[in-house]
Amino acid sequence: MTGDCTATGLLPALHAGAARIEVAGERLAGGELAAAVGGVAREVSGARRVAVTAHPELSTLVAVAGVLAAGAAAVPLTPAAGPAEREHILRDARVDLVLDRPALVRRGDPPPDPPPDGEPALILYTSGSTGPPKGAVIPRRAIAANLDALAGLWRWTPEDHLVHALPFSHVHGLVFGGLGPLRLGCSLTHTGHCLRAVPGGTLYFGVPALWGSLGAADLAELRAARLLVSGADVLPRRVAERVHHHCGHHVLNRYAMTETLVIASPRAEDTRVPVDPRSVGRPLPGTRVRLAPHGAEPGIGDGAEPRAGCGGSRAGAGAGERAEAGGEILVRGDGLFSGYLGRGPATGPGGWFATGDLGEWLPDGTLRVTGRAHTDLIKSGGYRVGAGEVEDALLDHPGVAEAAVLGLPDDRLGQRVAAWVVTGGRLDRAELTAFLAARLAPYKLPQEIHTVEALPRNALGKVLKRRLAAERRS
Repeated sequence: MTGDCTATGLLPALHAGAARIEVAGERLAGGELAAAVGGVAREVSGARRVAVTAHPELSTLVAVAGVLAAGAAAVPLTPAAGPAEREHILRDARVDLVLDRPALVRRGDPPPDPPPDGEPALILYTSGSTGPPKGAVIPRRAIAANLDALAGLWRWTPEDHLVHALPFSHVHGLVFGGLGPLRLGCSLTHTGHCLRAVPGGTLYFGVPALWGSLGAADLAELRAARLLVSGADVLPRRVAERVHHHCGHHVLNRYAMTETLVIASPRAEDTRVPVDPRSVGRPLPGTRVRLAPHGAEPGIGDGAEPRAGCGGSRAGAGAGERAEAGGEILVRGDGLFSGYLGRGPATGPGGWFATGDLGEWLPDGTLRVTGRAHTDLIKSGGYRVGAGEVEDALLDHPGVAEAAVLGLPDDRLGQRVAAWVVTGGRLDRAELTAFLAARLAPYKLPQEIHTVEALPRNALGKVLKRRLAAERRS
């Protein structure tokens, strides 16, 4: 694979009849799968944008592949979306039609020839810090380049058997977990809402909340796997250690966004030895990363050329550019989206996209994501406090199972550090305070700690910190 899908199509394994897909017990493979995709392509012929309700079913992948084969852009809809959100997406994307559980035709012609690789493949709606969700336009060439880069890093081949239980309405489940097998030719088993071991499974995708929820017996069944991959949120050290203890695997922790696809990842061989769970590896081939002071104009900051020993690999193979004290993560490269539908350019000078994430280069030259700038950079009493550092300290305490930290408005400090923790039982507050004081500077210590039964999370398991703040205000 080269990342250029003009000649071979975005999904060459599908066109070649080599794809094998099973979702919720329903299977299609080879010519039958190609015929089903071709049937959808004929149904939507002439459409420019087609919404697909992304149920955890085989028909969803067939529908998305059929829309792409017809040369249209697919607009995934979360099945649980409320009427207002759904109406906003349909209106904003100006879709021509909606597919919801289309009938699967198992006999017929294969999909038509693929369209040019510069055309949009997906319009994925993602919520920002303000306003309604925006449609990120993902071109075909970005998906092709990103999947091919991952295939090289993860040694992902047609001999692999991918297993996951991720929703098809998000990048992780749809692009990497759905279109990946249709491009690379490996088999796929989607296990519904809960991840489980599957005979012959070699590659498993999950999110931190999912890895943390698996029992010891479930994890032991994953010993025969080749690679476990985590994404969508920070992988807590305790979860990583528990997974390794029960199944012998060091989880590969990668970093991605809807607008950028995968930005950075370890290599498969990096997981053979203990790894820093805070690390998300190095930038992908064809991707460049730099760190700049938060709020600086994209492309302005710490210098544009990589320096020896500063993180990232050689130029042209995924280069990292280091800022001395970390900063906002800026990205440019092959996997970048085209922009937000109906809005102006999303990149700054030089094609840099400001992710809104904060990061730092670790001593081994890999990247660590420390949080979101608007929720995880706390300005308290003239000091800058990273929520991720405080969360790490909390999670080091044996009585804390989960933690979330953010800044709340404070008349004296500007913001005060507040923490929410999930415990395995009773927690001695005084002992926890002393524990944190031995690890954090005084200005980083939480001024308030709330004990909760669970942290609010989205469909991918990411903590919804704004909801915590809203509940605190009410």
